[in-house]
Amino acid sequence: MSVDIFWFRRDLRLHDNHGLYNALKAGNAVVALFILDTDILDKLHTNDRRIPFLYEEIISIDKELSRYGSRLLVKKGKPVDVFAHLLEELGEIRISGVYANRDYEPYAIERDRQVSEQLKKNGINFFLSGDQLILEPGELLKPDGKPYEVFTPFSKRWLELYHVKGDILYDSLSNASNFYRTSDETGSIIPFSNETVFKEFQGLAKKDLKFIYPEKLPDQQLIINYAETRDYPALDATTRIGLHLRFGTMSIRQYVKMANVYSTVWLNELIWREFFMHILAFYPHVVNYSFRKQYDNIKWVNEEGLFHKWCEGMTGYPMVDAGMRQLKQTGFMHNRVRMVTASFLVKHLLIDWRWGEQWFADHLLDFELSSNNGNWQWAAGSGCDAAPYFRIFNPVRQQERFDPQFEYIKKWVPEFGNPDYPKPVIDHEFARKRCINAYKKALNQ
Repeated sequence: MSVDIFWFRRDLRLHDNHGLYNALKAGNAVVALFILDTDILDKLHTNDRRIPFLYEEIISIDKELSRYGSRLLVKKGKPVDVFAHLLEELGEIRISGVYANRDYEPYAIERDRQVSEQLKKNGINFFLSGDQLILEPGELLKPDGKPYEVFTPFSKRWLELYHVKGDILYDSLSNASNFYRTSDETGSIIPFSNETVFKEFQGLAKKDLKFIYPEKLPDQQLIINYAETRDYPALDATTRIGLHLRFGTMSIRQYVKMANVYSTVWLNELIWREFFMHILAFYPHVVNYSFRKQYDNIKWVNEEGLFHKWCEGMTGYPMVDAGMRQLKQTGFMHNRVRMVTASFLVKHLLIDWRWGEQWFADHLLDFELSSNNGNWQWAAGSGCDAAPYFRIFNPVRQQERFDPQFEYIKKWVPEFGNPDYPKPVIDHEFARKRCINAYKKALNQ
């Protein structure tokens, strides 16, 4: 018997899934596989709020597959080891091909290279499809064949190509009869021994962690009003779909289709996501270094005591503190406040942007390497199309403009206005001048 495998990664859905569509269309019985990648799991905190979310989505897929007489095969370990064991475990059952959707992060690229080589040695094809983006890196290039490094021309060209391409949704389940049937009477039944792994996974998920995850589909009226309301954190008027994009529980194609109808401003935010993914794909050095390498000459102060106060929301700047406390308590921070808190860490405290980037990576539910890195480098002035280094957010002015009644601040900093609330850890004018001098010195080397 010959089967194909579809390997779920950052695409946890059966609907509008490009790689799954291709696997089911190929005609063989398709085994749905998910790997609890220990290379990733081992780096997460034990109380990481993303684990319960992931657990619920995996259970949901397993239940949905049962409607088609199938199940989700769940394995744990390093992917290359899992496939080696799987080849032995299947015995007489031959794997014809493995299908998955492409990922652009350096770890994922190396993981897929290793798995591809291993499969090739065993005569198995490895097929990757484009699913995370509307336009793949390589589809959208400047006239000279080089990647875009500035957002505005990228977005203009993106819109041109998108309108030519049109909305494409993949009816993955049109061939759902090709899912491998676990009740097949032939007797060639794959051992779906998920119970042990599920039990361990459930233990990791810690069901006592109560948390409300955002809806997959944002309210239509919220999107219509997005341009007018998105900058005011007290209104809670952003879509919070980043978590669903990170894990692929909804497709980018459905969100873009919605944005194209209701809000060009929201669509622009989705294009920013694609831009940063293209940057990461073409310039992987940004993971550890500044996009513009001369910014690595900056002499950071990196005072750990001040970093700790920033992390805990105890800087004495209420807009900063509210954002940091919101992040720690909920795994989310309002978009406008993300810019304010990032700018404050880098330019007021002169702390390396990589410290803040890692803190966000550890605490944001919607953490995505390309966007997190791109936005932190934007705030630091070190990235592509970044804010100029001399543009320094004044946290007080930001509060006056975007939270004038202190609604957002009082929600997350209840002691604000009381003697218990700390004094500012640094003077704004002193910090601004020190930052500009430090940047000038580094860039003139």
